[in-house]
Order: sequence, then structure tokens, then C-alpha cells
Amino acid sequence: MPEFDTLLQYRLDDKDDQDNFRESVVQDYWICCVSREVSLLGRREVLSGKAKFGILGDGKEVPQVALARTWKKGDWRAGYYRDQTMMFALGIATVEEYFAQLYADTENDPWSGGRQMNAHFASKTVDTDGNWVNQRKQYNISSDISPTAGQMGRALGLALASKYFREVGNKKEFKRFSDNGNEICFCTIGDASTSEGAYWETMNAAAVQQVPLAVSVWDDGYGISVPRELQTVKSSISKAMAGFLSDESGPGVDIYTAKAWDYPGLCAMYDRGIQRVRKTHIPALFHIEECTQPQGHSTSGSHERYKSKDRLAWEESSDCILIMGQWMVDSGVATSEQLESIRSKARTHVREAKIRAWKQFNDPSELKRQELLRIFDKLAAYNAIDPEIAVLREQLEKMIEPHFGEIVSSGRKLHHKCMHLADDGALQELTSWLDNAMETGTSRYNTLLYSNDQYSALRVPVVPPVYHAEQRTLNGYQILNTFFDKAFERNPKIVAFGEDVGQIGDVNQGLSGLQEKYGVERVFDTGIREWTIMGQAIGMAMRGLRPIAEIQYLDYLMYGLAPLSDDLATLRYRSNGIQQAPAIIRTRGHRLEGIWHSGSPLGLVLNSLRGLYICVPRNMVQAAGMYNTLLQSNDPGIVIECLNGYRKKELLPDNIGEYTIPLGVPDVLREGVDVTIVSYGSVLHEIVAAASVLDELEISVEVIDVQTLIPFDLEGVIAQSLKKTSRVLFVDEDLPGGASAYMMSQVLEGQHGYDLLDSAPKCVTGPDHRSPYGSDGDYFTKPVSDDIVETVYQMMHEADPVSFPVIFAK
Repeated sequence: MPEFDTLLQYRLDDKDDQDNFRESVVQDYWICCVSREVSLLGRREVLSGKAKFGILGDGKEVPQVALARTWKKGDWRAGYYRDQTMMFALGIATVEEYFAQLYADTENDPWSGGRQMNAHFASKTVDTDGNWVNQRKQYNISSDISPTAGQMGRALGLALASKYFREVGNKKEFKRFSDNGNEICFCTIGDASTSEGAYWETMNAAAVQQVPLAVSVWDDGYGISVPRELQTVKSSISKAMAGFLSDESGPGVDIYTAKAWDYPGLCAMYDRGIQRVRKTHIPALFHIEECTQPQGHSTSGSHERYKSKDRLAWEESSDCILIMGQWMVDSGVATSEQLESIRSKARTHVREAKIRAWKQFNDPSELKRQELLRIFDKLAAYNAIDPEIAVLREQLEKMIEPHFGEIVSSGRKLHHKCMHLADDGALQELTSWLDNAMETGTSRYNTLLYSNDQYSALRVPVVPPVYHAEQRTLNGYQILNTFFDKAFERNPKIVAFGEDVGQIGDVNQGLSGLQEKYGVERVFDTGIREWTIMGQAIGMAMRGLRPIAEIQYLDYLMYGLAPLSDDLATLRYRSNGIQQAPAIIRTRGHRLEGIWHSGSPLGLVLNSLRGLYICVPRNMVQAAGMYNTLLQSNDPGIVIECLNGYRKKELLPDNIGEYTIPLGVPDVLREGVDVTIVSYGSVLHEIVAAASVLDELEISVEVIDVQTLIPFDLEGVIAQSLKKTSRVLFVDEDLPGGASAYMMSQVLEGQHGYDLLDSAPKCVTGPDHRSPYGSDGDYFTKPVSDDIVETVYQMMHEADPVSFPVIFAK
């Protein structure tokens, strides 16, 4: 592994720059001291009850100021919750902002609007109108998440975007996003989290693809209480990764090591190592050993429970700030007195900033308490009727620095006591106060899951498909292929990747020939690594590209579910609308053959991926229109194509590539008056076949394709149908209680459909187990036309047993 001269030799011999260099070292020391005081006071604020939880960055300060020296505008970070020092060094975070997030201050937390716990940072990449900001002019921080190693896949995508920008050159479409691909993605991770599979999958993919990813591992020897020797082979992530090392046998990863307390060594290592990453796009691992945790893992416990006295003593003597200060004195950068002055000023600076942050957070709540107390006083006449009202007032008045929610809860309890009493002005004032408070809470916490700006997928203009007399009939896959060809030709930001996507154009030929036409940098293969395929989509989309990332079969979605659920689906929400990643996930599912090639786990998808639009087209013409809608929006989405639809014949619209399918608007495939059947995807073919049989039985069914599960029937089409039929059947291939239950809830509760029914609603679904292999297995486990005919007939028998006598076996 590379060895470097000390920073003293590397910098201080340059006499012209000596004074500036000394000032920069002193500034680094100041940042370290400020960050340490933030950690110390942060823990105290949690233990005092002012904050809920604290995850702090003490013991990692010196490596982070060294790393911050290498940043350039346009660079990206995908890190984790120990990186506060680097954020202070880069000017991305102030101490007041840090404490605002610790207090969950919705007005003054600039990174998440009070939605994330402390040390979860983000930079603004989207303005309030939904337009991308110029990423080249700022340090870019991708919104942090808490799951261990959850940042790794996104980091790969951010770095891969730089490779793409370098390969395609400086196109005008990319001027806000990249300077010829010279941007690095800095990824940070704790040593224990390198045991996660996402870490290894990412490092392998980065090495294979050769992308500018600089991964720093902060190694403090523990994963909470579990020591390194139980976490990592050879007790060293750099040794464990030796086989990844770039050498004469082939490209891989550069590997560097340094001690967390060795400021000059860290600066020299990062300076030279990051230059190499930036120039060559060879990924690098920087293993930072002998980090410490002066206060343990978090505020929820003490490390004295699992660390020996010798270990605790070693951590105290090996503190990185202590040793940096000793080096500064020994090398003549500063005196002991100067360092003590810096530490003293840092304590004062942090304490004063913390006080200001608390005041900014607490004062508005105190105003709300006083407003509510005045309303209590106006309702004092009711005390004689219900003495508990006076008790509620006393409790509110005695609360010590109550949070807004506690105050609102007092108001709601007061309202509960007064609801049955005669209405008067004071009660109306209370109701108005509560309405305003609940609206405030909703706007603070229940918004921005999806885009609501001009680029929302729900605002894309509707362009219907156009057909003329002489139509071309194509296979379903050819419809998609024609669409994707036109999309790639029109928009250079579109890229597509996944297993077998590149050379052969995906296993069902939807992208056939497009790699040859548009280049391997735009249509390319990946390994079998669903987590990082999803990560690539997230990171590339955050940098202004329009990735279409493929999960080969819906059954395999679970391998990539964590980054989709934890990262992509939450991004706009957790960043309070300042970041977006309009990635499109392409997959295929429903009925085909076997346990792992016929999945339709839409219940899993619905309950895991709120934040994505979920498109379930019945054919490839509809799918192409949905892709076009998503590509014109800034919302992420997943499109689940029908596995058995690629060889089915469809009419090619004249305006393929131009028409759009509106999301949340069902399509009435067949009108009827007796029963409404609601479904989506492949099973609609069975439903339409059943409808013909039911016609012969003098039963008229209305067949509705919901088209998208999220959003769901925004125009109330299904409720309008129920006004005619008064009966409803939900059909899908998911397990009982899955998507069918979701659809039923949306209609009966969301659209008040229950009030329109004359018969009990029914569902036809798959069984509790997965679909077995073979045609017989498919017939007896997937809903087929026979099942639908018999269920609908039974519904009509219950309504009119004379006209529809029982004729089917149970």
C-alpha cells in the first residue's frame, strides 16, 4: 500500500505558502474542536430530554478535516451519520443548524425540515419550482439515511454518473450537472457496516466499472458492542479487500491506510489519493484505523458496558484531536496557549449557538401554549360542569418546555370535554385553533412524498394514442422496442441498464439493437446485483440523468427492495423536497411459469414503495405510454410489464413515443350493469374472456383496468361504476389480503363505495402459497376465467336466486 512523506515535509518546506498553510491547519483544528463540543453538548441535550436521540461524530474529526481539503465544487457525498465534522469544514452545516435538526425543528433544519434525526445532511439540488440547481457550483450532499451501508448503492450511482458524463463529453444538456465527469463521489461508512452485503456488492461493481468512488472507512474497532474481530476477516477491511487491489493482473481498487490521529499523514494520503481517483476514475478505499468513540455509539447507552478499562484508557490517550494538537505544537504551527484559546472559544461558540437554536425552536411552541391557556380561561365557566378541564389547564401550564404536539394534545383533550356542551365563541375559537394546529402538523410532516410542482407526473399533458385505418400489428416487445428507440433518440439523458440489458437487449428483446445504435455507455449490462442496480438508478437520477433500471423479474425485486424502500421512495419526503431522483424501475411479472418466474407480490410493493408511482399496464402499448409519462416528470416510478405479453400481437399507435397514459385514471374496458370487476395486468385477459361467458348467462359485467395502483383512481371512475352495478369484484394474482385488499379499501373507504353496494364485495386472488411450475399449477393457483365466471354468478345468485339458481359445484 502507498506510503507518503509527512505533511510537514510535504507542505511546510514551501516557504511561499507557509503562512497560508499554517492558517489552514489552525482552521482545521478549530473545526475539530467545534465539532467535538457539538458532540459533547449534543449528548447532554438528549439526556436532558430536550432531544429524542443523538448519533454523534466524536473521534472522527481529524480524518474528516483532512478529507474536506480535497473537495471541489461539483463533488458529491453519500455518507452516514458520523460526518458532522466534514460538513462543518465544508461550510454546509452551522452549529445552529446542527442543533436545529437535533431538536427536530421543522423551520430551521435545512436538510430535512425536522423529519430526520441529527447528522442526516442534504444539499439543495432542486428549487421550489422543481428545477435542477447548478450542481457544478456547490458541494453536493445526497440526503443521508440511517440503515447501515444503505448509502453504498447510491454512492455507486453518483460515481457512475461521472463516468457517463466523461464518456459522452460536455453536452449542453449536462452543463448544470458535470464538468466533463471530473466529479468524485465521497462515500463514508463505519467499519462494522462493511460486513453488510451492500458494501461488498458496491465495491465489486465500482471496481468492475472503474468509477470515481472514494470510500473512507472510519474504523473505531466496534459495531456498537461487537468488536472488530467478530465483524471482519483478519480484523481489517483493507486486508480483507486485498484481492480487490489494482495491480498487474487487472484493474480494481486502490487501497490506502492511515491512522485517525495522524493529521499530516491523513492530509498527504488524501491529497494524492483523491487526485488519482479524480484523474483516473479508479475507485479507492481509504481505511482509517484507530478512530475512537469518546462517548460510545450513541446516546442510548454507555460504551463502558462493553469496553475494558485498558481500551477506554487507550482511546483517551489516542484521541485524534489531542494528538493533532501535540503535532501542531511540536512542528511550530501553534503554541499550547493558542490551542487552549481555540478550545475555549470553541466551547463558547457552540454553547451560544445551541442556546440560539433552542430558543428558535422553543419560542413558537411557547406562544402556542399561551394561546391555548387563554382559550382555557375563556372556557372557565365549564369548569363547574367538568372539573377535569381545570386539571387539564394546570397540567398544560406546568409542562416544562413542551413540544408542539404535547400542546396540541392538550387542546384536543379540552375539545373532547367540551364537544357535548353548548356552542359559544370560546368553543369556536378552540375549534379554529385546533384546525390551524392540525393543518400546521400536516404541512410539516405529511407532505412531499410525491412531486407537486410543474413537473409532477400527475401534470404531464395527456396525449392519446392515435390509430388510422391501416395499422401495423407487432409483438408486444416490438412495441416497447420502437418506443425506447424514439425515447433514446430524443433525450440524451436516458440510460438503461440491468442484467442482460445491453448486448442482447434484455431477455424479452424490448431494448434489442439499442446498445449498438446508442452506445455501450447508454445501454449496458450489469452483473447479477439487484441492490446496486437500484443504487445506480438512484445516484444517476440525482445527477440529472434519466435511468431506466431493470429488475429482470418482479420475483427478484426483494434483492433490490432495501434501496428502493429506504432510499428512493423516501428521498423527496426525507429531504423535505430539496432533492429528487426521477428513476424508472422496469420489471416484469404476473403469470408465466414456476415459483420464481410468476410472482405478483403487489402487496409487498404497495406497502414498501410509497413514494414511487406503481404502474401495472395490461399490455405494451399502455406500458410505453406510462414510460413516456414518467420520463416527462420528476417523479420516480416502477413499471411492471406483463411477462406473458411480449409475444402477443398489438396495434402500433401512429404516435408511438409521443402519446402518454395518465397515471391514476382507470380504463373501462367493457361496460356493464350487473357487476363491476376491478383489476390490472395479465389477469385482465382472463376477466375479458369470463365476461363473454357471463354474457351468455345474461350477466352484464363492467371491466375496469385500474392501470396504476399508485395513484389509484383519482377521478372516482370505479365509484361511478358502482352507482350502476351496486356490486364489485376485485381480481388479482397476489396473495389474499394483498393488492385486492388494497383496491377494496381504496374503493369502499376512499370513494365511499360501501354506501353504493347491494351485495357484499368479493375478491378473487391467488392462494397463500406461490405458483407451482407447469400449466396445471398455473391453472389451479392463478385466477382464471372459470373462477371469475363462477364467483360473479354466485354474486348474482345471492341477489336473485330465482333468475340465477345454483349450478356450480362448490
